[in-house]
Order: sequence, then C-alpha cells, then structure tokens
Amino acid sequence: MPRFSVIVPAYKVQAYLSECLDSVLSQSYPDLELIAVDDRSPDACGALIDEYAARDPRVKAVHLAENQGLGRARNAGMAEATGDYLVFLDGDDTLTPHALRAIAGRIEETGGPDVLVYDYARTFWNGEVIRNQTAAPLTEEGPAPFRLADRPGLLRVLMVAWNKAYRREFVEEQGLTFPPGYYEDTPWTFPALMAAGSLATLDRVCVHYRQRRQGNILGTTSRRHFDIFDQYERVFAYVEQRPELACWRPALFRRMIDHYIVVFTRRDRLPRRSRAEFLRRAGAHHRRYRVPGTRAPLRARLRYALVRFGLHRTFRALRLASAARRRALKAVVKLARALRTAVLRLHYRIQLRLPLRPDRAVFAADDGRAHACDPAALEEAFRTHAPRVRTAWIDRPGHRAAASPGPRRLRPGTAAYWTALARSRYLVSDTALGRRVRKRPGQVFVQTRQGTPLGHQGLDLQERPAAARDTDFEELLRGVDQWDYVLSGNRHSTLTWERVLPGRYTTLEYGSPRNDVFQRATSADVARLRASLGVPEDAVALLYAPARRDHRRTQRPPLDLERIVRRLGPRFVVLARLPHGAERVSPGPGGRIVDVGGHPDLPSLCLASDALVTDYSPLMFDYANLDRPVVVHAEDWEAYEAARGVYFDLRAFPPGAVARSEDELIDLFATGHWHGSRSAELRAAFRERFCPYDDGRAAERVVRHVVLGQPAGLPAFVPLADRHPVPSAAAARARAPLARVPQPSGPRPVPEGR
Repeated sequence: MPRFSVIVPAYKVQAYLSECLDSVLSQSYPDLELIAVDDRSPDACGALIDEYAARDPRVKAVHLAENQGLGRARNAGMAEATGDYLVFLDGDDTLTPHALRAIAGRIEETGGPDVLVYDYARTFWNGEVIRNQTAAPLTEEGPAPFRLADRPGLLRVLMVAWNKAYRREFVEEQGLTFPPGYYEDTPWTFPALMAAGSLATLDRVCVHYRQRRQGNILGTTSRRHFDIFDQYERVFAYVEQRPELACWRPALFRRMIDHYIVVFTRRDRLPRRSRAEFLRRAGAHHRRYRVPGTRAPLRARLRYALVRFGLHRTFRALRLASAARRRALKAVVKLARALRTAVLRLHYRIQLRLPLRPDRAVFAADDGRAHACDPAALEEAFRTHAPRVRTAWIDRPGHRAAASPGPRRLRPGTAAYWTALARSRYLVSDTALGRRVRKRPGQVFVQTRQGTPLGHQGLDLQERPAAARDTDFEELLRGVDQWDYVLSGNRHSTLTWERVLPGRYTTLEYGSPRNDVFQRATSADVARLRASLGVPEDAVALLYAPARRDHRRTQRPPLDLERIVRRLGPRFVVLARLPHGAERVSPGPGGRIVDVGGHPDLPSLCLASDALVTDYSPLMFDYANLDRPVVVHAEDWEAYEAARGVYFDLRAFPPGAVARSEDELIDLFATGHWHGSRSAELRAAFRERFCPYDDGRAAERVVRHVVLGQPAGLPAFVPLADRHPVPSAAAARARAPLARVPQPSGPRPVPEGR
C-alpha cells in the first residue's frame, strides 16, 4: 500500500499534462501511486496517460466513457486509490520538487492527521511566481494536530482540493465525494475541514497553480457559474444534518456571500444578461442562510446589503462610480507626479550650478539583495578618519537596517536627494546612480563593485544573453566614464574589472572594506549574533547561499534542505539565504531551517555560521577571510558555466571540499571531510590567491588615499599568517565530537583536489 495516491484528472490540458505528471513521478519521495483520469478529453491527454502508464508501474490509467467534469473525474480516481493519503492535482498544475517528502515528514511529525493543509504559489505564463497571499494561518504556532475550532482562520485559505492531503480512511468514513458542476471544491473542502478530527499545516509551497493566459475554466463566460448556488446549498445541507457543526454557519455565510460577490464582479464570468438574475438568487441565499444576529464585516456591509436585496442596478451604478473615481484620482496623481518631476529637474539644474561642498559625501548601495556592504563600511570609515566630512545615505527600500545609524538619510527623488548628488564632493556606490545623475568636475566617484567575480561581468556578458538580460551596455560604459576609483580585493578582480569595464579610473587594490569586520569581531559578537538568529549554543550552523541561476525563470533552491537537516540530525541548523525572487523556505523539522533571506547584514550571517555551503556565489571569496570551512555544491556546473560564463574552473581550484550531488554533500558532513585537513589546505590556497589584502584596514586605506590625500603613508598589509579572525562557535568546541550522521548509500565522495 503506497503512502500517497496522487489523483490527476485531465481534460483539454495536453500542453501541460506531461509537466504535471513528471512533477509527480520525479518526486524524491517515491512511495506513491499516480492515478491519471482521462475525462474523455478530445485531445491527446488519453494517449499521454497511456504512455506514462506503460513506462512507470506506479501510474494507473483511468479512461471515462464520457466527459463527466472535474469533480466526477476525481471521484473515479478515488475509487482506484489504495494509498494512505489522497493528494489531488489538476492536470495543468505541478508539484514542487520534494513536496511529497515534505508532506510525508509533516504527516509523521503530527501523528497522521485527517487533513494536512499546505501552501501554493501562482505561476503565470510570463514566468512570474507569486506565493499565496493568505497563508498566515499556515504559519500559526501552537499544538499540532488541532481542530478547526482552534484555528478558524483556515477557512480563509483558498477553498480548493489540491492544497491539502486527506487521510483516505477519513474520506471514506465521512462519505466525501465531489459533486458535478463548477465550483465542485466548495462542498468538498468545507465539510472536510469541519468534520476532521485532526488537522495540521505545512508552511511550504507544494503546488504551483498555473495561471493560464487563456483557457481557464473559471475564466470562461458561461451560465455554468450559476452552479455555485447548488454547491453552497450542498454545504449548508451537510451542516443541517450535523447539529454539532451549526456553530460554523455564520462563517460559512460570510464566505458564501464573499464568493458570490467575487463571481458577480468578475467581468469574464457571467453573461451580461444574466447578472440581475445572479444577484437575485444571491439575495435569496442571503435571506435563507443568514444567521440572526450575524453582522457583516464593516467594510463589506454596503455590498452585503445590495446582495441581500438583489439591487443589481444600484450595485452596478456604485461600481461604475467607484471606477470613475479611481480613474479621476489616477489622472490627478499622474498630473501631480509630472509637475513634481518637472520642478525637481529644474531644482537639480540649479544645484549643479552652485559650488561643490568639499565636506559632503553621499553613499548608496544596490537596491537588490546583493551583499552591498562596501559603501556602508566606507561611510563608517569616513566618520572615523575624516570626521570633517558630513555623510548622507541614499535610503533605498529594504536597506534601512543595512546602513550605519550615523549618516543623514536621503529618500530617492526628493529635493534633498538631488541637492546632495549635485553638490557633494564624494559619491560612493556599488552600483550605477542612474541616467539623470551628472558627475561634475571636482566630484570624486568611488565605485566599490560587489565582490570578486566568478561569473562573467561587464562587457563579457554581451555573449551571455541569459545573464545580461536587459543590460544597456552603452549606458553601462557611460556610467564607467564617471568613475574615478574602483576598489579591488585581489589581482584577479583588478585584471577583470579593467578589461570588462574599461575606463580612465584608478584601481585601488586595497581589499574589500565590507570584510574589515571579520578581523575586528570577537567571540562575544559571534555569540550575540547566533542568539539573535535563534541558533542553539551547541548547534553547527551552516550558511546556505546559492547563486542565482540566470538560465532559469524561477529560482528554486538546488538542494532539498529539509532532507539534508533530517539526514544530518538535530545538531545541524541551516541559515538559508536564497537568491532574490526565490520562494521562502519552510522551517523544516524542529525549526532547524532559518530563512535569513531578508536579513539586512550579510557579514553578520557569516560570523554567526560555522561553515558556508554554496555553489557559485561570490560570497565564498568574502567568507574565506574568516578561515572557516566552505563546501561547494557543483552539481550543475556545466549549465551555470554555459549560461553565465566563468573566469576559472571552481572545481579545480575550490575554497574547500566539493560535492557533485546532494548525497555527496551529506556524506562530506557525515565523514567530517567538510572541516578536515584537506579542506583546510584547499582553503589556504584559495585565501592566498583571493584574500591577500583583507586584513581589517581596507576602508581606512581608501579614506586616507581618496579623502586625506595620503597614498604614500597607508598602513602596511598584514600577512595572512599573522591574521587571526574570530573562530566559529563550532571551532571553539573543536575537541567535542560532532553529531553522528547516518551515511547515505553509494560510494563515498572525495574532496576535489585530493
């Protein structure tokens, strides 16, 4: 008997069905049966299902004699199911990688609940992925499993069948089946949640809900949308037969009226001549099912009243008035913005004609998620070594906590912002300041860049369209022409920048200011940072920071973090910092996966960790300054190299042990190779090549050269052998035995270079 029966009905989804079925059969949790139901589809769905059934014995093909609709096709699939749990998936949707493993783990943790609710994300035809916006009930803390009365907010989560796993025996005991017609999920999910003796939640995206450009059934204009009335009648009939569920009538009533309003107000659902009839029937249900004393939500009372009395014309008039008001407001706002922009442009031109202020400096960092700490480190050094210079920070969204507390804040687009850019002598940034910014004679622009390059940068991206995306190379070079100084942490960076970003600037090969903190931090700082992240004192904290995959539209973590922490045992904690745009990670077993994607201070995360796990992120060059273990996961090196281009083969010259698969990565930690002598040898060679100048005084050297005019009297570089960065928490307990980890099957990997 399999753990899961995954039921996939198929009707006119031939373009998406293979992707759907592959997403199930490729799951890392193989204990499943896939029941694919051909609902008499006129396209190739039936043939595709038969092909999959012939290739994989886990696939059961069910062919219906006539088209019966989504609900009855699911019923046909349930009749063939033998698994412990039922999982439904529409033929144009997909399971996310490792979803069934996560669901199985959560079921085991919560003692086998009747229903497990998990999260989903909408995936659009243009590649955009948006996670469910009403997932808060899935993140609530408390006992598990629980009853619906303990977390009634679950009723606000999308009422569909495919974001839940159902214990099959529970479904059979309750006699749950899908009715015919549209909105068939409604009389299935409400009874399932209300009748469940035990519920659990999983805060993880397990389903990608495809938003098709065309062809969505619910986006088709038809009188079939009137089926929604029959479906809610079935829900209330179910409640009437079970007096113990009467307490849910007010909540069901509100969900019903809200649902009716959604259907009524969507322009693509109801035929125009049927709108009045729809609202009259909605009003009849309002009067029939309303519980005396139940009050509508304050913001919805007017709409509820219009539904109650079936005031179709009034409803339409109010909607038209509201739309007209929004259009008028939008026009006014657009005009006001245009006027404001014109005034600010005039203000900027005037400021450009006024004298420069030699005691002013402006700092800016990229508004993305890159480790943009060099400008912040330099701003601090300005205040320490050149206190006469007053500093200001361009306060872009998301970086309020990243900047030092001392400088004045400048909001982009304000008069103060343009004044500072026009009249400050020093401009310091790791990114372009924008097309409209003009560098004046006498201004000094320090470009810090964003780390040591592994993947191609600058002009080299002209041959890499996936990585270059919409880069305007002419505009890029116009920005380069404004630079006076470019910072470099090593000779490799110097040679690369001067070739791919050619200009008249001077390269300051002084080290990376953002890495100065690694030489100044103390053990007390490490303990404080770990405590702020919730890392237990005796835990081994792994910072996982994969690189962005330019060849992928969606950024998914290459590793199954939940599987890894299960295999490594309770002593290991993963601090996950995924690329910008990636889905959030779930806490995993025991809460040992910490999502630090929104943490503003990357150096702090490095200090708090005991080792770095990465693939091709330039963070490895900074992390090596801590002289802590680095493990490289290079499973898709060839794909990354083809899409991005690289400056050297990381596998031949790594900062530590290299794993070519997830099992090899687990084995490296199981055997201790991640922090063994060979790993230390590789790291030492890597540091010698890429960290020669990061001795804690890089920012001071830049300020003394650029601001104080002392290029000849700079502090001497401290040799690598004489540097003593703060040890990790695990290193402080080096003599204590590390957690024993079950060994994965298969041959043992050997660190690269052995």
